[in-house]
Amino acid sequence: MTIRQSVVLVLGMISCASLQAGVVIEQWQTTTHTPVFFVKTQGLPLVDIRVMFDAGSARDSGAEQSGLASLTAQLLETGAGEFNADEIAGEFERVGAVVSTGISVDMAWLDLRSLTTPELLNPALGALELLLTQPTFTSRDFDREKNRVLTALKQREESPGALAKYAFYKALYGQHPYAHPTLGEIAAVSKMHVDDVKAFHNQWYVSENATIVIVGDLTQDRARKISEQLIAKINRGRKAPALPAVSPQVGQNIHVNYPSKQTHVLSGLLGIDRNDADYFPLVVGNHILGGASLVSILFEEVREKRGLAYSAYSYFSPMARQGPFIMGAQTRNDQLDETLSVMHKTVADFVLQGPSNAQLTAAKKNITGGFPMRFDTNKKLLKYISMIAFHHLPVNYLTLYSEKVLAVTTAQIKEAFERRIVLESLTTVTVGDKRLTDVE
Repeated sequence: MTIRQSVVLVLGMISCASLQAGVVIEQWQTTTHTPVFFVKTQGLPLVDIRVMFDAGSARDSGAEQSGLASLTAQLLETGAGEFNADEIAGEFERVGAVVSTGISVDMAWLDLRSLTTPELLNPALGALELLLTQPTFTSRDFDREKNRVLTALKQREESPGALAKYAFYKALYGQHPYAHPTLGEIAAVSKMHVDDVKAFHNQWYVSENATIVIVGDLTQDRARKISEQLIAKINRGRKAPALPAVSPQVGQNIHVNYPSKQTHVLSGLLGIDRNDADYFPLVVGNHILGGASLVSILFEEVREKRGLAYSAYSYFSPMARQGPFIMGAQTRNDQLDETLSVMHKTVADFVLQGPSNAQLTAAKKNITGGFPMRFDTNKKLLKYISMIAFHHLPVNYLTLYSEKVLAVTTAQIKEAFERRIVLESLTTVTVGDKRLTDVE
């Protein structure tokens, strides 16, 4: 069996045993004051490492540079030091390690998965260190990735679902950085140069703006040495300033004409951030309203009772600042008005009446019963610890999560929804063929 085959076998296994007793997060800072979060797991000789930066798309400089953060993150794997993209990939491949980059609205990251034996882990760490400290950002690589992004952006214009999301965020967030799509906009990306990427990287990919998360079968001493190695040669720089607060926008009804037999619907308003005091009442309440898929109230009213859509859903998307609350469905053009009416009446009734005791009991059982499966592997756990670290949540968040869910009452849900879901403030976006909406 090759190294690659061995790693694939290990990465496919579930490391539940070390997590059943609870997740213990250890914290410290490197000598450059970079926060480190470490969880020791046992049973598999595997480690997952994430180096993340406050360098998500919210750090794009307005609409004129929309997509710059995403393009920068994508270029991180295209070469470092004396290695081109194929050579740096080969450095990871020969030791069976897996490296990847990612980006969201709030953050960007580099991930490494490796076996923990020194002869495999040490070369992988060396290659990751190169990506972090000496990315080449050549003009050739930049042009290739830029053209790939432009192709994807043009394809977005042919997707009614993507168009609906784009228009919804624009309407909901106005001039706030969250209004701009992570992948960018054609007009902005078309004008970008490789020097823009280099400047963005120099500003945001610095140790003061970084956080390291390590999950794996390592001693704390080894984890400390790894964190020092990865961050020591990165420029110190400055921590990113806090994002501006989100200003509520006036509720709007927006239609985007698109030649299709179905209309995509998004309706919502400003929701919550990760540290919101109403987080648990709203999230548990939404599980009942539209987050529990086939057994939610929205699904029952829109799909089961009336057959207006294949699915109907709602969710909160908490971010560093207020993320959105969104209800969505896809319906026949001639059923659009009825679908919107049912969706809005359903949420209005829920705000007015709140959930029943039986609905709340079922929701609590469903949420807490499935919660441990959300972080039953190193890779899943890495994402949760990263979320805790980035948003400054309590280190015992995972331990307390089920307790907080179980403590939610019907009165708390009703009160939170009454305050936060103001129906007059709903922004509704529809994308479909308006000419057909009145056709029977």
